[in-house]
Formats: sequence, structure tokens, C-alpha cells
Amino acid sequence: MADCPALLITAPASGQGKTTVTAALARMLARRGWRVRVFKCGPDFLDPFWHQLASGAPVHNVDLWMTGEADIRARLHAAAGEADVLLVEGVMGLHDGTPSAADLARRFGLPVLAVVQAGAMAQTLGAVVHGLRHYKKDSNGRLPWAGVLANGVASAGHAALLQGAVDPPEGWLGHLPRSAAMQLPERHLGLVAAHELGQDAALARLDAAADLLAATPLGALTLDDWRARWAVAFAAPAAGDADAVPPLLAGRTVAVARDAAFAFIYPANVATLQALGARVVFFSPLAGDALPECDALWLPGGYPELHAPALAANERLRAQLHAHVQAGKPLWAECGGLMALCESLTLLDGTAHRLWGLLPAQARMQSRLAGLGPQQLTLPAGTLRGHSFHYAQCDSRLPAVAHSQRPGTGSRAGANCEPLYQQGSVRASFFHPWFASNPRAAASLFGG
Repeated sequence: MADCPALLITAPASGQGKTTVTAALARMLARRGWRVRVFKCGPDFLDPFWHQLASGAPVHNVDLWMTGEADIRARLHAAAGEADVLLVEGVMGLHDGTPSAADLARRFGLPVLAVVQAGAMAQTLGAVVHGLRHYKKDSNGRLPWAGVLANGVASAGHAALLQGAVDPPEGWLGHLPRSAAMQLPERHLGLVAAHELGQDAALARLDAAADLLAATPLGALTLDDWRARWAVAFAAPAAGDADAVPPLLAGRTVAVARDAAFAFIYPANVATLQALGARVVFFSPLAGDALPECDALWLPGGYPELHAPALAANERLRAQLHAHVQAGKPLWAECGGLMALCESLTLLDGTAHRLWGLLPAQARMQSRLAGLGPQQLTLPAGTLRGHSFHYAQCDSRLPAVAHSQRPGTGSRAGANCEPLYQQGSVRASFFHPWFASNPRAAASLFGG
């Protein structure tokens, strides 16, 4: 066992401020010299950028379906052995999804801190908190509870009304004022990544939010208080929880595009490639880097639509990519990587950009969400779990060689199921895989 105080920060719904609160809490505690480790519940690339900047430590995703209980247990136990505090940001609302953040809290005994946007309510906060805490009791027992933090509060009088409605009273952990400091910048896929603002500007935003949080009862708690209130015993991984990863990529170099256009990379995916024996090297298409010497190539998701002119202008890389594929070397492209491989990308304003042309397809942006939710993709080597989240469409002259499926739907390709395209050594999809869910299948994407 490894004992460490922990909180799962959640809310009744998206848009309540839980990401800002989680990042502000991590920043506030890290400024005190505490060792903070943050996790993100569910599939997400953007929130972890802020949490990593705030905590100064890598951020991993935890999801009972996508990453699996054994993986979560191992990560939480390892983090508890080296940290003073663990923070887990929930996904959507506390009870949303199957499995939900509440299921995660029950499974691992994580005390729940509810962030509630209370700007348009008063005593009803008590009913909301009661519902969050007591909804859907099951065989796993009562939901571990830490308290509530009211967000967007108009005045001290408003805060008093809210506090008086919370039962038991010790569940009141304070309020945050209605303030621009509690809002991080957003765009169509979610938060603007912290690194896009520059470290100084991003830290200034986090510090402003952390200062507000420090003035609350939650902010006044010492590390001993945290240990007394919210200590959790994190069990060590059970023997046999994790199978040995075979060295299917031993001796192979995998090049990975990584910059503002290709930023959606789970650290665990890189670690899985390395566990498979691969040497991983990074390069930046936006910086004009040449394609490194490699045996296989990964183009992750990101924002090619924000950088289409620069990508289109990189003729040297375009030629190198074509040479890579003509040599029969594997190329795996997901979401934004798929878009970059198309013949063209049309933006919302109708502007079309010629891209790398490795797939006979045209990508186009649209204002409506085109794909969202957990997915799994079955390959000859096995099934990978993951998700999709995109606003783009791909019109391809290639037939799909397979489709992802939503959990529990069998082999049927239906709404929001993502096609897998293949041409020569290129495989591409809007599907984002979690490599550790099936390392053998992941290796097969890179020739292993």
C-alpha cells in the first residue's frame, strides 16, 4: 500500500470550471513546495497540458474502460509513492458516462470535490450537492466525499446563502468569485493548449486563479489537514495485472511528429512504443524539420487546420513522406494526421489548402461536431481501445478497410464509427488509440 491524500475534482456538468480549479489547485500547492501529481479522467489531450504546467510533473489519463483498472491502479500507486498529493480531474459531470467519474471514485476510494457554477443559484446549491453525493448508490458503497467549492459567486452575501445550504457544514470548502481569472482560453476542441500561450503568459493565468483559490477554506488547509481528511491507501498492482510487453519493435526507430499542429500525444503511448523496444524520435513539421531516419512514422492528432498554410508550404517534408511510403515503410496517422495526408484541407471560410497528398481524399472543417466518444478498433493483431473527437470530415475515394465500434455494439459500423483507410503502407483514421490497451495491436501499426 502507498498512502497519499487525494481528491477527484468534478462538477454537475461540463463548463463549471473544474479544469481551471484543478490546475489552480495544482499550481497553488506546487508553489508551496508540495509534490503534486495530476491525472485526467477520460480521454483528453488538452487539459493535461495545463495540469502539467501547474504541477511540474507529467500527467496521465485514467479511464476504467479505455485504460483499464489495472493500468489505473499501477499509475496511482506509483504516483502515491512519490507525491504529497494526488489530484484527479473528472470528465463531464460526476455521474455522466458508463463508467463515470463517480465509478472511478468508488473503485479507488477517491474523495470527491464538487465544483459548482453557482452564479445563478442560491439555496438550491444544497439540493445539487445532495444529489451529486447520494445519487445512484450501488454495491461499491457510498461515494467518498470531500466537499463543494462554489464558483462564479457574485458577493459575500451570495456566498453566505450558498454556504448555509450545504449539509453537512464541513462540506463547504469555500467560494470563488465571478472573475476572468477563473477562465482559461478556449477554441473548438476545448482549451487552448498552455504551450501555445507561452510559459510566462500561461503561468500568469494559473497564478491569478491560484491566488483566488488560496483565499478559500480549501486554500487554508495544511498538508497535515489533507492527510487527516483525505488520505487514501493505494494498493500495489496485483501479480499478473500487467503482461510483459513483447519487444516487437526492437531495433526499429519510430519518428513522431510533435508540434502545435501535431500535439495530441498521450505520454503513455510513447512509453508503450518504447516498452515494445522502439527508439522514438520527434520532429516538427512546422519548424521545417526533415523527416528523421526511421523505420516507421506516426502523425498524431492536433490542429492542422490552424497551420494549413505552413504545412502546405513544407514541400521538402512532403517529398520525404512520399519517399517513406514508396519504400514500404509503415505510416500511422490519426485524426489531424489523417487530415494532413489528404490532397487538400478546406477551412470553415472556404479556403482550400493543398496538403501532402498521400491519401486520395479531401478533408474539410465543419462547425458541427463530427465524431465524439469511446471507440475500439479491431486489427488482425487485436483490438485497440481509444476514442474520437473531431469537427473535420474526410471525403475519400478509398473504401474503408475497417471501422471502429462503440463499446458494446459488436461489429456493426454505425453513427460516429470511424473508418480506417489503408493505401500501401499508410493506415489512417480519425480514431485515437490508447496503445497500452493492446501493445501487440499497437506494434502492428508500425510494422511490428
